Amino acid sequence: MSDAESAAMAKSRALLTDLEREQIAWEHGENRRYQATSRVRRRIKEELTEDIEVLAEHHPDLLEELRAIVCPEETHE
Repeated sequence: MSDAESAAMAKSRALLTDLEREQIAWEHGENRRYQATSRVRRRIKEELTEDIEVLAEHHPDLLEELRAIVCPEETHE
């Protein structure tokens, strides 16, 4: 496997794909923005919730890193 292939495989999305970022920024019209918003909302309610539960149980340090990024004004100790 080449370095370029490894880099491509290693990079993953956090919450939005590149296309969803464009769609939410109104670059593809209202209907596409609505669809992207619905997909992201589902990820937040379902997948992110489950990820947080796994981190809380198995790797609380990573959960604190996530909280520091998402809620930088709050202290989490």
